[in-house]
Amino acid sequence: MWTSGSIRFVLLMTLLFESGSFLTMERGFDVDHTNVTSWCNMPKACDEHGFTDWFKVGRFCVKYFKNPVNFTEAEFKCRSKAPGAHLVSVHKKKENDYLLCLVKKFNPSSLRFWLGGFEFFKSGKFFWMDGSYWNYQIWTSGEPNNMYTGTEECVEMNWKEIGRWNDDSCSVKKNYICAFKRNDMLKVDQE
Repeated sequence: MWTSGSIRFVLLMTLLFESGSFLTMERGFDVDHTNVTSWCNMPKACDEHGFTDWFKVGRFCVKYFKNPVNFTEAEFKCRSKAPGAHLVSVHKKKENDYLLCLVKKFNPSSLRFWLGGFEFFKSGKFFWMDGSYWNYQIWTSGEPNNMYTGTEECVEMNWKEIGRWNDDSCSVKKNYICAFKRNDMLKVDQE
């Protein structure tokens, strides 16, 4: 005899397996329960000589640093890590997803980190430290919420919504990701 509980279980299992949803159940961003290798493809190792512990993300090689510092210090540390390096800029969803994969792999217990974005002198306009064009953004709902005030002028990732951005005070200490353009290394070698 079927009970109502067993019927619900059978219906749930049928829905999951019939729709194929069981293949994507771990793809969410539940910080405490997501297995990083089950929902994302890690970027490949950087192929620049001397930087094989960095990763290719778009035209850049990037590296996560687990050393909380304020935004300005993070930018200067990036500049000392590789020629032409800055805090990472993000120009596509795929790049944003790769950065999330990196931080989940190297520091799953503390996902917040500095991106290279900042608000320019209370203007309400955001720019990247590397000078690239601001052509992509994925803000947390209600963010950026302190434009024009000068209290939160720097951009972080993973504050309230995993994979999304927030404006925060530049003096707060966070981990960070550095990036340099892959072809810039070739220019340095040729000089």
